[in-house]
Parts: sequence; C-alpha cells; structure tokens
Amino acid sequence: MPVFDETQNEIFGDQDFESQPGEGFSRRQLLALGAGLGAAALMPLEAAAAQRQRRMASAPGRVAGRAQPAPHEVAFPSQYPQGSLVISLRQRRLFLSSGPGRAIVYPVAVGRAGRAWQGWARIDGKHVNPAWSPPAVVRAAVRGLPDIIPGGAPNNPMGPRALTLDRHEIAIHGTTRSMRRSIGSAASFGCIRMYNEDIVDLFDRVRVGTPVLSIA
Repeated sequence: MPVFDETQNEIFGDQDFESQPGEGFSRRQLLALGAGLGAAALMPLEAAAAQRQRRMASAPGRVAGRAQPAPHEVAFPSQYPQGSLVISLRQRRLFLSSGPGRAIVYPVAVGRAGRAWQGWARIDGKHVNPAWSPPAVVRAAVRGLPDIIPGGAPNNPMGPRALTLDRHEIAIHGTTRSMRRSIGSAASFGCIRMYNEDIVDLFDRVRVGTPVLSIA
C-alpha cells in the first residue's frame, strides 16, 4: 500500500529543511523555465467544465455551494512536451501541457518552506480512493494518528484520487473538506494538493509514466 506524504494544515510546526535543487536542471535553468509561465492568459474549456460537473457529485470532500471554476487553458511555453505536467511553486498552479503553446491549469497547494521540491519526476501509480498511512514525519508532528485511514473516509487527506510520483512519499492528490481552503498556499509536507473535482479531472487525462517538472 502506498504511503503518502500529507496531513492536515493545523499540524505543521516550525521545522525548516533545506530544499534540494532540481534533478537534471541547474537552479538558473529552473528559474528560466519558470519565467515563461508568468504571462498566462486564462480561457475557459467548456467541454472539460461539463465533464467536471458530472464528476463533482461523487467526489468526497466537496463543499456545497463552493464549486470552483472549471479548469482553463492558458498560453504556455512551447518547450514543454505535450502531456507533461509542470508545477509552478510561485504561482501555486499545476499546468498540463495540452498542445503547442497551450496548457490546462489547476490551482494547487504546494510544499511549505523547506518541504517544496524542484526538478523532474514521473507518475508511477494511479490510485482511486486510496487509503493513507501516515509517514514518520507526520507521526512525529501529530500524536494519535491511526495506522491507516481507509480510502473514501471523510478524514482521508488523499481525497478521491492520487497520482504517486517516483519521489519518496510524494503524490498529487485531492483533499478533505476542511483542507480545501489551503489550495493556493504553501501548506503541505511536499505533496501537491488539489481540489477533489480537479484531481478527478486530471486523473483521467494522464497516465503512468507522465513526466512532472516542479519549478520555482
């Protein structure tokens, strides 16, 4: 069973850890890649919005009356291969490259100071209603956590879907009802947190092996 690096916002302490530079990229290269994301202009994806609305009713953790805007297309640097994911830590957004000069954008929560990571990864697993086993770093911060929170449970921080990465205990996943407000902030132990309706949408657009790049 996968172990995911995530938990409630309220448990975070003041520990600080040194961030690692991206694998395969210098810090200057990562900054240069990130600079091209600043000029994105949003444009609605009506087809995706309709599909998303059908899925939202079955996604745990949705807050009634607080549905978020549908995913949007943005102008996007053309050097990223179609189908790849790019996470902008500064913008707190995840981009799915959808074609030449275009990408679908989702708001996300990223790792807090010292926990955010940069560099390349790949999706190595796709999980529907995943169970969650708190990793050691979370157990050290929060006492009394159960060994496993079952998939689909309202207090499971994975939400309805999770995309595990080939980095230790890191995933792109959904959220709980109380944690939705963290989207758009630096809040996690390193995972990328999404609205449940967004992770359901993204889950069906990507596959195992999809490259993921996290930049400043």
